[in-house]
Amino acid sequence: MMVLITYDVQTSTPGGRRRLRRIAKHCQDYGQRIQNSVFECVVDPVQFKQLKQKIESEMDKSNDSIRFYMLGANWKRKVEHIGAKESYDPEGFLLL
Repeated sequence: MMVLITYDVQTSTPGGRRRLRRIAKHCQDYGQRIQNSVFECVVDPVQFKQLKQKIESEMDKSNDSIRFYMLGANWKRKVEHIGAKESYDPEGFLLL
């Protein structure tokens, strides 16, 4: 399933900047950054639960905000890209 993750982490303190880096790293482990604080992740239910637990353990719930948008298995019909930066296929081949 495709999950879109967006976050807003309070970064006025060193701890906030550290939380921001750690949350971004967890998201990168499971998906692709598509904008500064937005990730597309193609995960199964177990992977999603693991990712969500990792993010929740890092965040400060009184200052940070995380949103998960479940686009499901039919996500390609729900995503449209216009503008700069060529789109990618998260289920396609990855060339290293």
